[in-house]
Amino acid sequence: MASIRRTHSPVYHDRPYENGGNAPFSPSSTSSPSQKSSSKHNSSSDPKTSRRGPWRRPFYQFLAFFLIGFLLGMTPYGQIEDTDRFSFEIKPPNVEEPLKREEVAVDGVSFSAETKEEVFDFAPRKLVIVVTPTYNRAMQAYYLNRVAQTLRLVEPPVLWIVVEGNTASFETSEILRKTGVMYRHLVCKRNMTSIKDRGVHQRNTALEHIELHKLDGIVYFADDDNVYSLELFQSLRQIRRFGTWPVAMLAPSKNKAILEGPVCNGSQVIGWHTNEKSKRLRRFHVDMSGFAFNSTILWDPKRWRRPFSHPTRQLDTVKEGFQETTFIEQVVADESDMEGVPPACSRILNWHLHLDALDVPYPQGWVVQKNLEALITVK
Repeated sequence: MASIRRTHSPVYHDRPYENGGNAPFSPSSTSSPSQKSSSKHNSSSDPKTSRRGPWRRPFYQFLAFFLIGFLLGMTPYGQIEDTDRFSFEIKPPNVEEPLKREEVAVDGVSFSAETKEEVFDFAPRKLVIVVTPTYNRAMQAYYLNRVAQTLRLVEPPVLWIVVEGNTASFETSEILRKTGVMYRHLVCKRNMTSIKDRGVHQRNTALEHIELHKLDGIVYFADDDNVYSLELFQSLRQIRRFGTWPVAMLAPSKNKAILEGPVCNGSQVIGWHTNEKSKRLRRFHVDMSGFAFNSTILWDPKRWRRPFSHPTRQLDTVKEGFQETTFIEQVVADESDMEGVPPACSRILNWHLHLDALDVPYPQGWVVQKNLEALITVK
């Protein structure tokens, strides 16, 4: 069989070509489809070479530089002399030095400041139980608000027990809600035929409430028409069993003042002072607002070794002016069980003025139902 042999044309490097190429056509520059498929097959048939591709060298470089930087960062280059600044020890504050001086330097100017460590007193205070009998009248709102403003200034805890007769009036409830003082509004259900019996039964209602709920504190009878100083309520917490003090009263003639109460040597009661001859028959010469006592006497008599087995209450069977002494005789045996408040009984802490206006008409609830008549018209 005859074979046809194709001769290659000579290569002319200096000859330009019409198609714009500089090199002649060579079989090495092109490949057949069979050659392309074989090359693809060879490149895909070796997965290790594709995985080990260009990422291995940067990874090893990064790892090497990271280890070098870590070792350099952990290597100490000097010695720290001031170890107290880097101490994590928690030291308690020095209580013996109440004042500490701190100095701050700013641009060469030194400023010093004194800081005082506050010492908080968490000692519990005694509860002050204030008992106030009241009734509806023209000056009631004025009296209750005056007592409430004083009680708001007293350090807590303070409990204000307000007792009314028969029913609790809306006017009194509204006043008590707006005072901001912790209170209990009680009602005395006893039939009260006179003014003297009304106050006695209302105070007894409060005493029954204290005994029933076993309230622990200092009980003080504060009528709403009296004037009280803030120092009085602050002194009540110093009483252990029974405390008393002098009271200034305005005479019925309204032209002089009367002092009534104990005469003290320090905190010891050594006598009584009174100007009314009719009251010299009393055992203890003290006003209803001139004494206070520990509430545990009512519901824990064994603690105080009281000889009476019946409840401690005020009596409505005695003459007017003797309710105080008959009640005190149930609480203490004699003056040795009393404490003068303040020491030496040298200060007047409250005043009994008797300035109440009787039988004065006033609008119910202090609300004017219709407009008043204009006596002077605007021209």
